[in-house]
Amino acid sequence: MKLTVPFVGKAPAGRHGDGGGLYLLVKPDGRKTWVFRYRDRTTGKSRDKGLGPYPDVKLAEARELAGACRSQLRSNIDPIASRRAALQRARAEQSRMLTFGECANRFIAANEHSWRNPKHVDQWRSTIDTYCGSLLRLPVSDIDTNLVYSALSAIWHDKTETATRLRGRIERVLDWANVSGFRSGDNPARWKGNLQHLLAPPEKLKKVEHRPALPYAEMPEFMKKLRQRKELSALALQFQVLTATRPGEATGAKWEEIDWKQKLWTVPPSRTKTNRAHEVPLSEQTIALLKGIPNTGKSHVFPGKANRPIVTAAPLKVLRTIPGAEGTTCHGFRSSFRDWAADKTNHGRDIIEMSLAHKVVGKVEAAYLRSKMLEKRAALMADWGTYCLGNVGHSKSAKPDQ
Repeated sequence: MKLTVPFVGKAPAGRHGDGGGLYLLVKPDGRKTWVFRYRDRTTGKSRDKGLGPYPDVKLAEARELAGACRSQLRSNIDPIASRRAALQRARAEQSRMLTFGECANRFIAANEHSWRNPKHVDQWRSTIDTYCGSLLRLPVSDIDTNLVYSALSAIWHDKTETATRLRGRIERVLDWANVSGFRSGDNPARWKGNLQHLLAPPEKLKKVEHRPALPYAEMPEFMKKLRQRKELSALALQFQVLTATRPGEATGAKWEEIDWKQKLWTVPPSRTKTNRAHEVPLSEQTIALLKGIPNTGKSHVFPGKANRPIVTAAPLKVLRTIPGAEGTTCHGFRSSFRDWAADKTNHGRDIIEMSLAHKVVGKVEAAYLRSKMLEKRAALMADWGTYCLGNVGHSKSAKPDQ
């Protein structure tokens, strides 16, 4: 112990030894720090471990810290490696304290760009914030089956569809936390072999509620009324009805998707529910409708604001104002088409289902039958156009009562 308190207080620049590996380092600008110098047992090289700055660490405390380092060396413990390991353990422990809510936010941020529909982000945040209040502030490592069960059981019977989606979302967040090292063990939100023993099977609780649809017998009169409306949203509704597509597929139609020569409209995968391109044969009635829509030079057939198509709510608003169609939905016209095709035509079931973009065959068979299916589907859509509007520009379609 060569150093004294008065000397340390006014020591000049340089390295000043106290003995036992303890040194006071004084930089040219006057800053002082304590280090413990020792020889690495593996490499034989000298290493310096910082013990803290002066005057935060006084001489007496520095000697105690140096003594602890010598004690570690006698036990064949490297002081620097030991400190790094302690820091890593502390960081790991801190990361394990990440809350379920924080993990959910990180999971959404990591995946939102891969979700096709921007609404998915809002739906994820909404369901988790609304129904996972009891989990949000808890460390994700503490989430167990009982906690997940408590969150789900509150809505399992009354809001079964929402609850099943919520369970899947909780499971994915916890899987992400597990892979990221924030928790370990089995996923407490897993259904098979876990929650299935605590919650009733959702398929036995769900009440199937079909979207209200206009009876197909009323379609000709409805279309007669709809054709009297000339606003863009009414034209979009006509287009959706005649093509038997989903509302978002119809309102998002682009001119470049229309093949006038082949009389074919191809809905890209980005706008279909199945994430596969859907080819729609266009009837003469649909072609006449499209030719009557002003092409303003914009990409969308039904342009809205900011280079976007009109929203699906616009045709729905028109629908609700047409006498006799109150309470129905735009999506319900697909059911009207399906019922009409089954009851009033001899078209095959597979043709009808493919016209609705439902998967009915394997990839190999679908590729083999593509041209034949398109020809038969074109005949079906021609009959549907004639049933809805009568003969418009041609005379080959089936009559409305067929």
